[in-house]
Amino acid sequence: MRAVTPFLMFQGQAGAALDLYLRLPGARLLHRQDTPEGRVQMAELDLSGQRVRVTDSPIPHAFTFTPSMSLFLDCDTQGEFDEVCALLGAGGTYLMPPGEYGFSARFAWLNDPHGVSWQVNLPA
Repeated sequence: MRAVTPFLMFQGQAGAALDLYLRLPGARLLHRQDTPEGRVQMAELDLSGQRVRVTDSPIPHAFTFTPSMSLFLDCDTQGEFDEVCALLGAGGTYLMPPGEYGFSARFAWLNDPHGVSWQVNLPA
């Protein structure tokens, strides 16, 4: 096996999701190919060393993202934690709001405005 890469499939929101994720600290776009209609055919970004692939599905489907699969983000500082939570949480929904839950210095679990679930952690 060569690599395991998270793959996020959207229905028309991949471009907006990429714009949001590229505002995260340490994020950079590695590749993006759009369809003639302007939808994301395939993109790959690097989130602090983790490659993530993103696409707009060319086929409509009746499912979306679920919190049972999430991206877990460890932050280096309280400021970075606050920045990430503010960025991803704006327009999203908190499953566990930023707080101290006893297993780390700070933690939050949220669904971003595009439905992708993130666990944001500041280790103790």
